[in-house]
Amino acid sequence: MTQLCVATTSVPGDLLRKLDTIAAAGFNGFELHEPDLTGFPGSAKEVQTHAAKLGLTVDVFLPFHDLEGLKGADRAAAFARLDQKLSVTQDLGARTLLVGATTHPDATSDRETILSDLADLADRAGKAGCRAALLALPWAQHVKQETDAYTLVEAVDSPHLGLALNSFFSLADGSMSARLRDLSGERIFHVQLSDAPVLDFDISRLKSHFGLLPGQGGLNLASFVRVLARAGYAGPWSLARVSSTASDSCDTYARDGYRALVSLLDDVSQSEPKVPQPLPDLPVRVHATGFEFIEFAVDNIAHATLTTILNALTFRKERSHRSKAVELWRQGAVNIVVNSEVKGFAADALKDHGPCVCDMGLRVHDASQTVKRALKLGAPAFSQPVGSGELDIPAIKGVGSSVVHFIDQKSDLHRVWDIEFNPVPLTRAPQPAGLRRIDHVAQTMRYQEMQSWLTYYLSTFQMHKADVVDVVDPSGLVLSQALSSPEGEVRLNLNGAGEQRTFAGAFLTKGFGAGVQHIAFASDDIFETSAHLERSGFERLKIAANYYEDLRTRFGLDNETVQRLRAGSILYDRDGRGEYFQIYSSPFWNGFFFEIVERRGGYDGYGARNAPIRLAAQMQHSKETEIA
Repeated sequence: MTQLCVATTSVPGDLLRKLDTIAAAGFNGFELHEPDLTGFPGSAKEVQTHAAKLGLTVDVFLPFHDLEGLKGADRAAAFARLDQKLSVTQDLGARTLLVGATTHPDATSDRETILSDLADLADRAGKAGCRAALLALPWAQHVKQETDAYTLVEAVDSPHLGLALNSFFSLADGSMSARLRDLSGERIFHVQLSDAPVLDFDISRLKSHFGLLPGQGGLNLASFVRVLARAGYAGPWSLARVSSTASDSCDTYARDGYRALVSLLDDVSQSEPKVPQPLPDLPVRVHATGFEFIEFAVDNIAHATLTTILNALTFRKERSHRSKAVELWRQGAVNIVVNSEVKGFAADALKDHGPCVCDMGLRVHDASQTVKRALKLGAPAFSQPVGSGELDIPAIKGVGSSVVHFIDQKSDLHRVWDIEFNPVPLTRAPQPAGLRRIDHVAQTMRYQEMQSWLTYYLSTFQMHKADVVDVVDPSGLVLSQALSSPEGEVRLNLNGAGEQRTFAGAFLTKGFGAGVQHIAFASDDIFETSAHLERSGFERLKIAANYYEDLRTRFGLDNETVQRLRAGSILYDRDGRGEYFQIYSSPFWNGFFFEIVERRGGYDGYGARNAPIRLAAQMQHSKETEIA
């Protein structure tokens, strides 16, 4: 069985509660940080007993610092501390004591002295029935790189002294994992996995801010794991302690960490036979091929508002549910479900959040396998009573207590509209405005929730992430993280808001938590769509005239194009691959809105440079609405 462990310092609560949380998340081991033990009123043996009852092993006790290279009284004091820590390690039943390379300013660089001290360390660890793992530190006095530590470990040549590795220290400075391929796996006792942005930055300063879970940063952890496995490493894979910037999300760290760690090891195991699959029978990550539907929870007033806007967008009410107050509105490949039920999940969502998106359907190859993977990785299950003639569509809980359903072609799930709904006779046939499909869905959440949901999506689905973008709101800052499936069939924007004064922050406050804030529909011809929307009475967001004067000079657009954009309140962006056009609806409810976009060429972004313009216009609209 693959040994998966996590640092106790990253999990909230007292020590025993931490262990309960770690076990519940799925880990089978943990790193015990000394402050957690010293603050515990019981003994080390009690910790071992409680861990054993939970099926946990104490893989590492840490940290121990400032041992090697000292002289006289300082050396004697250091080894006295060592003996005490080895005794505790023994009582804990821990296999390994992690020893950080010394940062003591008086430590000598003399190699023979350092080797002598490390040999003494190995001897004492062996007599205590455990091992010592030496961790190089970028800010240490002399042993700054793992290759330096490895040469010392080899020179001592003891079964009780090995190497500890931390992917952050090994990769964050831009180094490649390949330089570690000559390490012997037998000499590696413990591996910590930590992600980070790839930045040209002093690692010693970066560590306290960017210790992220696997997949949340830009380090090539898959290569790191693969190289070490090929070298013969077969010990625990551990999550290093959480960074100070992620401390507000400690309550979900164990769950998210387990999901991220298992997903990383599982991905590597698909192509590297020396990395065992961390969970038996774990389905592969899912390729979502599109949005099947978006469902809204509404009351009578919200129903009138939403359906008025859908009519203006030239959607047609095509079907009604056979037994429920649920309608299907459709245009192109876009299915909008309007749920007015007074009981059930949608009604609960309405009660908790007001009118909102309560459900989202994704098209996948195998719905049951999708849910199986998500549940094995700790996603909350979702189920509800299934009425006569209804399909039991596989689902899990999503962002902000919403639900994600999965539709496939392998069963009758894709026939849900024929099986559960009756056609509605059309009294009129409005000409469609050219909305073809859902381009992307934007979900707004607190800053602290962004990383959690990023891990959820990346570990469950085949998705890649773009760089985080800072969006300047007139009243604060919003962070935006874009995700997309391999061919762009499913695109998501995760927007992290902190300040209530921002437009996104107000949406969180008024909607009582995270949720979908806007849906973007794709058009093949934005100007033709705009003309249709003008005739149908669609209320669009008005963009300031100054924006269009800036467009003229920024992109060198001709006067006719600028005038067409201005007349339709259409925003424009361009990169080296293509062009992007955007129309926004006026915001309604608690800040929800629709967007219509056209992508030309290979444009793959979301018009980030236009976000401040859109936000300013939305804030201005809100002010005018309040005055009116």
